[in-house]
Amino acid sequence: MNQMIVQLNPPIPLQTPRGNGLAHFLIDYGIEHNLMWVIFINETGECWTYQNSEIRAEKNITIGRTFEKIIMPKSECF
Repeated sequence: MNQMIVQLNPPIPLQTPRGNGLAHFLIDYGIEHNLMWVIFINETGECWTYQNSEIRAEKNITIGRTFEKIIMPKSECF
């Protein structure tokens, strides 16, 4: 079983079901598993781990990512 953890430098700003945060690590458990993002929430400082389907990139007008609304998937963690 191949597992890998990568420290993201610089951290990547992302939107999560708990608010905006910075992803500091990416965990890959292997071919039949989702990537897991380790994210620190800006507002609370909490550390949460999310699958790809649970996060979205933040708005960035410099590179043309100017969506008006991000639709977050329903999460069972609330």
